[in-house]
Order: sequence, then C-alpha cells, then structure tokens
Amino acid sequence: MNASLWMVLAILGLLSWGAVGVFQKMAVDRVGVQTAFVWAAAGFMLLQALVIPSVSTLNYSSKSLFCAVLNGICNGLGILLLLAAMRHGGKASIVESLAALYPVFVVMLSPALLRERLSAFHLVGIGCAVLACILLSAESPASS
Repeated sequence: MNASLWMVLAILGLLSWGAVGVFQKMAVDRVGVQTAFVWAAAGFMLLQALVIPSVSTLNYSSKSLFCAVLNGICNGLGILLLLAAMRHGGKASIVESLAALYPVFVVMLSPALLRERLSAFHLVGIGCAVLACILLSAESPASS
C-alpha cells in the first residue's frame, strides 16, 4: 500500500471518529446510554457486508480469534463507558478529548506487547498529547 493511500484512509478515519463524538453526545442526550449503545451496534452491523472475508472466519488460530474478540469487547466497553460519561454530565469536547488519549496507552504498551521501540521523539509526542488533552479539556472560568 503506498504512503498516500494510508494517509487518506487515516484522515478519513479521523473525520469519522470526529463525527462520532458529536453523534454520541446527541444520542445519549436524547435516548440514554443503553439505547444509544444498541443502536450504535446496529450501525456497526450495517458495515459488516463491507468486511465479510472471502475465507472462513473460523479458518484462523484460536489465539488470533481470541485477540479479535478481545478487540471487540474492549471497543464496545470503551464506547459504552464514553456514552455513560457523556450522559452523566460530561461535555462532549472534554470527554472525547480525554478518551482520545488512548493512543498514549498503546504507545506505552507497544514495547512490551508488540516488540516496538520507543525513541525520545515518541516520548516527546506522548508529552505533547497529554498537554493537548489537558488544554482541550480545561474548563474556562465562569463569566461574571
């Protein structure tokens, strides 16, 4: 895959996830956490036709399938908790900014679990991400 295609796909993913934050807040404000979660899952299922593999979905090792199932469980749990945070008073701009720090968690685990190396440049990036989240989520003082 050439570099320009992966960049376009990543930007489209970013835009899609950006829209998710707005729609999540609108949904939980109108229908609540559980209903929003069920209908989010229904929306996810509509995309299944695009990703059905040409080979059997069971034609993989149990370890590989277990990782895929854990991916789904963690993804679903993350969405459920994000919706609950918004429903219980969290502003979308703050909840989404905080949740958007999840790549820092990935970067910190990647040396141990994925055998990837971190450089000083990566550590500076982690610091910038944390600082950006703090700045984006800071409440402005109430105007008098």
